[in-house]
Amino acid sequence: MSAFSEAALEKKLSELSNSQQSVQTLSLWLIHHRKHSRPIVTVWERELRKAKPNRKLTFLYLANDVIQNSKRKGPEFTKDFAPVIVEAFKHVSSETDESCKKHLGRVLSIWEERSVYENDVLEQLKQALYGDKKPRKRTYEQIKVDENENCSSLGSPSEPPQTLDLVRALQDLENAASGDAAVHQRIASLPVEVQEVSLLDKITDKESGERLSKMVEDACMLLADYNGRLAAEIDDRKQLTRMLADFLRCQKEALAEKEHKLEVGAFTQMPFAPH
Repeated sequence: MSAFSEAALEKKLSELSNSQQSVQTLSLWLIHHRKHSRPIVTVWERELRKAKPNRKLTFLYLANDVIQNSKRKGPEFTKDFAPVIVEAFKHVSSETDESCKKHLGRVLSIWEERSVYENDVLEQLKQALYGDKKPRKRTYEQIKVDENENCSSLGSPSEPPQTLDLVRALQDLENAASGDAAVHQRIASLPVEVQEVSLLDKITDKESGERLSKMVEDACMLLADYNGRLAAEIDDRKQLTRMLADFLRCQKEALAEKEHKLEVGAFTQMPFAPH
């Protein structure tokens, strides 16, 4: 794993793509160097403002991944991103289209749901994103109408939950971290030197010390990557559970509606049925 420097970070940010793998790989590198969180955030903000409009959202995705996945190790990034994240949201929102704003809204809703920031910061983020046009709270009747529309349009590609979405989610879990035999084998095969503290006494020169340091860094990277994948898998399984519950509910409601129509049709065809 390369050492941290602002120049190295600038290069990595210039190579950052919108793919999940690219974001997660750089996120892991940043979390590994979390003791440099302040200069990391400074460089991140500077490069965000210099980036082309079609790349700015990716910088927010990176910040989201770093903030959420670093919390277990310490509060550095959550704390250091706080003073700049509102202006970053405002900047990205002002230079991108409505589609991008929807993605930013999704990030914001996740932070709100998981209490990533205090309410005052979340309110500032909402103001930065929506201005005076904040999403209005829907009434119970509006929510029920939306639910019924979703249930009656399962075949529409724009309305979740979809059968195809469920199939894809299930297929994605086939490659989940918990079932990755290759990674399990790599973890089981880690050198004993990175596991036994007592073996540190055998280090007698600089060369052996540097060799052990490299082995420990590689092991940490492997485990950090695996832990990140496990955390993502947990979120995916929770999402799939919600999707399945919604899909089952909609199917039951659609079935009940069909049965009702059949009963009404059968009744109207009876000789004594009113016309």
